[in-house]
Amino acid sequence: MFKILHLDENHPLLINQLEQYGFDNEVDVRSTYQEILTKIGDYQGVVIRSRIPFDKTMIRQARQLKFIARVGAGMENIDVKAAEENDIQLFNAPEGNRNAVGEHAIGLLLSLMNHFPKAMGEVAQGRWLREANRGIELEGKTVGIIGYGNAGKAFARKLKGFDCEVFCHDIKADVSDENAQQISESSLLAIADVISLHVPLTEKTQYLVNDEWIGQVKKPFWLINTARGQCVSTKALVKALKIGKVRGAGLDVLEFEKSSFEDLFTDQEELPSDFKYLVDAPNVIITPHIAGWTQESKEKLAQTIVDKIILNFA
Repeated sequence: MFKILHLDENHPLLINQLEQYGFDNEVDVRSTYQEILTKIGDYQGVVIRSRIPFDKTMIRQARQLKFIARVGAGMENIDVKAAEENDIQLFNAPEGNRNAVGEHAIGLLLSLMNHFPKAMGEVAQGRWLREANRGIELEGKTVGIIGYGNAGKAFARKLKGFDCEVFCHDIKADVSDENAQQISESSLLAIADVISLHVPLTEKTQYLVNDEWIGQVKKPFWLINTARGQCVSTKALVKALKIGKVRGAGLDVLEFEKSSFEDLFTDQEELPSDFKYLVDAPNVIITPHIAGWTQESKEKLAQTIVDKIILNFA
């Protein structure tokens, strides 16, 4: 019997469909890393989100493991090299939440450019300030997308109806399509009014947005980050917000998140001063890592993983 261990709660269709194909499923959403370590050798497959890291130690113990499936886009909680060395197939599901991420990025951008949170807060205080909240239109602006995979392309499709110029930069060549023209990163930074990040967290993208990078952007710009929090240096962002180099920031992810993405801070008892600035800034919107976190995407993510498991192992 092909045994699959599920370490996070997901849409019920995932287990239901796998059972129909004869897989033996065990759900364990409570055991710790050490507890999983003692039993992982009994399973041929594992389905995870972010609760338990699959590092080199865990993979060594997983003597029978044929695949690791992550119900999400990123793979940073898996030691990919160790998995490949042990002939373990890796599945993820960036197709499952790309539309939701694209819609969320659009929502952040429009809210920033039209002062939605600030204006609503003022109305709640009985202040009706029209001129102070005069917005800026997206039409005619230049949008730069860093990372043109599933989420970046979904964002570009949403932008198509706004009559703005859309450019992208990606480590892969020839990714241009009808929605975005690929250019170099330096060219993108030279012309962008809006920059949206859609990259995985890697050694190259960790703190991609830093003082030097922001200094290369020629115009004051809006920054959208629905990728990973550590792609942006919070200190550098705050500095740029204070001097007006960043006109506004829409952040669905933060540098301070725990690796599980379920809690905000790591081991810090007090809120960092830079975080306090972001929370109070009228031109910053922060959401709790919910881009891609919709009712529809929960089902799509699960179905994507089911399809990949069945295709390879049924």
